[in-house]
Amino acid sequence: MDSTPKAVRNLIVGAGISGLATAAALGDAGDDDYLILEADDAIGGYCKTVHRDGFVWDYSGHFFHFKHPEIEAWLRARMPGQRVRVVEKKSFIEYGGRRIDFPFQKNIHQLPQDEFIDCLHDLYFARTPAAGVTGGASGGGARAPAAAETSFKEMLYARFGRSIAEKFLIPYNEKLYACDLGTLDRDAMGRFFPHADLTDIIRNMRAADNRSYNSTFTYPEGGAFEYVRALASAVREDAIALGEPLIGLDLARKVARTPAREIRFERLISSAPFVRLAELSGLAHDPAVFNWNKVLVFNLGFDRKGPRDVHWIYYPDRSTAFYRVGFYDNIFDTDRLSLYVEIGFPRNAEVDAGALLPRVLADLARAGVTDGHRLVAHHSVVMNPAYVHITQGSIAAHRALAGTLRAHGVCSIGRYGGWTYCSIEDNIVEARALVALFANAGAGV
Repeated sequence: MDSTPKAVRNLIVGAGISGLATAAALGDAGDDDYLILEADDAIGGYCKTVHRDGFVWDYSGHFFHFKHPEIEAWLRARMPGQRVRVVEKKSFIEYGGRRIDFPFQKNIHQLPQDEFIDCLHDLYFARTPAAGVTGGASGGGARAPAAAETSFKEMLYARFGRSIAEKFLIPYNEKLYACDLGTLDRDAMGRFFPHADLTDIIRNMRAADNRSYNSTFTYPEGGAFEYVRALASAVREDAIALGEPLIGLDLARKVARTPAREIRFERLISSAPFVRLAELSGLAHDPAVFNWNKVLVFNLGFDRKGPRDVHWIYYPDRSTAFYRVGFYDNIFDTDRLSLYVEIGFPRNAEVDAGALLPRVLADLARAGVTDGHRLVAHHSVVMNPAYVHITQGSIAAHRALAGTLRAHGVCSIGRYGGWTYCSIEDNIVEARALVALFANAGAGV
């Protein structure tokens, strides 16, 4: 190791969307004094694309839902010759042998009559945010005020009633998060949870309105990695150090350590998992406060076309291995079935993709996604972490530790650095806002 520290004003940890967006924003602000450390041998983080046997797959479904037209325009200007598809989302829930429009809670009228009545009854006698009451006496009697919801599971029961919660919202999200939903904060999914009140649900029975934050999404024909390329085009190539992970951090000296060298910094911006950054910084904390789960993603290519007019199907049934299936072929309008299939696991679980593939193929056939199709290409990846578990404990610990890190010139951003649930566009917005803060604050954070 070279013991002479290299000095840099802005040290960026991670060459995913957040890190690249930070470097690009620094460059736009006239600050080219930055260095990006990336542990992997390629940029992009989880936003990578696989091309195999004529199929185009991502590590998972990275579909872009832009709320800021100026960001989308900035990216597209750096993607010459790349066709970007604009897609109106069609998504369904596989339930009891039929497909229900997503979101489940707004389409309970599509259930068999007895189940619809159960859902509507329990919904009516559940507390809603507007009513501020909870299920109670039958008939027209008064209902007592509800206790405050302290967990994600309590929120589901309180706002939607037992039937909606137990038929879809709880089993599906337990498969996704691979944990007891009672441990998660009530707002663990933030703006991404499809809330609906009684009025919304009743209105939807006559005039369908299933719009959500991602009702329309864009997707480059070259895969989501094209957006990574666009960001990287605004970053100095010689300022990205691939295969060089951060392995130590001296906050007092403002020195970062890698296997190759020590680097002195004025500011450090990290998108690495927050629990890892806290460990490398030597900050006293309880690592058990920070939990997460893995997701095994299968990318599967078949010999011929499958179901049409669908982009996602959700699977709450616990006997089905996967919780969601996405259809690349219906995004690209191609003539061979091309899927991504997602399975959630606890963070410490052993994952054997080869052993699971036969079950996944059998479950796809049982669900009617395939029907005598022949698998001609496949790929798998384990995302670890995939979803961070936002709890009351993690919120408090992150707030305290992040404040200490900021006092030493260290900022932790992105889904994993912020220990939050956010979109890819949110990462770009956050990076730009941070750089604007730097400009206003000078060398400080």
